[in-house]
Amino acid sequence: MTELVCASIMEPAISITILLLFLPLLFLLTYRRSFKRIPPGSLGIPIIGQSFSILRAMRTNKGEEWFQERVRKYGPISKLNLFGTPTVFLHGPAANKFIYTCSEELLANKQPASVRRIMGERNLLELSGDDHRRVRAALVSFLKPETLKQYVGRMHEEIRLHLHNHWYGNNEIKVMPLMKMLTFDVICSLLFGIERGPKRDTLVKLFEDAIEGMVSLPINLPFTTFNRSLKAREKIKSIIIELIHDKRKKLEKIGICSNEDLIMSLIRMKDQSSDSSVLSDEDIVDNIFLVMLAGYETTSILLTFVIKLLAEDQTVYNHVLKEQEEISKGKALGELLTWDDLAKMKYTWKVATESLRMNPPVFFSFRTVLQDIEYGEYIIPKGWQVIWAPCMTHMDENIYPEPSKFDPLRLESQATKPPPYSFMAFGGGPRMCPGNEFARIETLTMIHNLINAYTWKLSLKDNFFGRNPVPVFIQGLPMQIELKKSSYEM
Repeated sequence: MTELVCASIMEPAISITILLLFLPLLFLLTYRRSFKRIPPGSLGIPIIGQSFSILRAMRTNKGEEWFQERVRKYGPISKLNLFGTPTVFLHGPAANKFIYTCSEELLANKQPASVRRIMGERNLLELSGDDHRRVRAALVSFLKPETLKQYVGRMHEEIRLHLHNHWYGNNEIKVMPLMKMLTFDVICSLLFGIERGPKRDTLVKLFEDAIEGMVSLPINLPFTTFNRSLKAREKIKSIIIELIHDKRKKLEKIGICSNEDLIMSLIRMKDQSSDSSVLSDEDIVDNIFLVMLAGYETTSILLTFVIKLLAEDQTVYNHVLKEQEEISKGKALGELLTWDDLAKMKYTWKVATESLRMNPPVFFSFRTVLQDIEYGEYIIPKGWQVIWAPCMTHMDENIYPEPSKFDPLRLESQATKPPPYSFMAFGGGPRMCPGNEFARIETLTMIHNLINAYTWKLSLKDNFFGRNPVPVFIQGLPMQIELKKSSYEM
């Protein structure tokens, strides 16, 4: 009996002992199995990782090659470390679709710390859920076609003034700096209501300083690029806050303004149920900064490359010229463009779209992972970030035959149309760029005025550009220009 009791006591003890001995082994096997499910690649040196490597590649215009090498080495999904955060790179139309349609409970629209601190926590790129829908609806209410129709004539006047002030009387100009000047002037006049003068001049210099540190290590030490960018951001914020207060006082005095700008429109929006403001001052400041970035950088880059591509391809140039001359024939001397005129510029917009495919202003984008995500056979861990590069699908020869060839008509045929989520210049899904219609108006109006008034050719055989983080022509893209003998009043 005693032996039975001892045996009954010892058996559980032995079982527990064996279990305790095997637990570390089970844990190790489970850990190694889950670790193996993390995508292949290296995280590199802590904090730094591959940050300097990708920045070097971008500055020498080899960013696409840099990502292609990762795809060749690891496949369409790999891990790395960018700007202080463990990161997973995803590639291909399926990856684009996954990112743009993934639940906000899994992927948050959070940018790297350097971008977030300079752009502001309340800008549309950072928001999700109800906040994203609220702010996006406020921006779209002003940037929708029905509202923008009334700004076509004013856009035409602004561009005509730009050409007179900066092109007329010159034999050679630098395209990229002038396109940045044009887009910033358009933003200030039409969207912010800032007149030409010292305030506008100060704002553009501060803005250039601010965006320089957006893709950098977020180390806020004196004399660093990031520190200088943060200081510029604070000064810009003060200017915008002053504008908001001035416009709010004006609104209280005169009510609805006939020449309402974006800031005035955002201030005036009220919640119908509570009569309170839809957007806080912080919401407005951060999203005005976003609009400045989108309008100043992306549209100026689009225009720069369109002008360059037209100089390089005489056949395409002739087609655009013919389309724009036909529109001019139906207008009186000096008459401004209308919304209906823009609708006739179908080939010109195809040229712009092909330019965006070949040279997208935004090289890559980020999301933050909120929960462990299963993607294919791998796990993307919570707290990491996801990066993808639109240029990778834009230049994929399996999607776009002869991707390096400039062909505005490549999308004409159903047989050559790319699969969904292969053209990502304006984003996708609920994250589609709300300002794409504004960019279209500005691009078409500028090309109409330019091609009817001037001929141009490249001054240099080689026009090298790098990315910092957007494309920057090292020498500004110099061009020789000649005013046409016909009247300048377009």
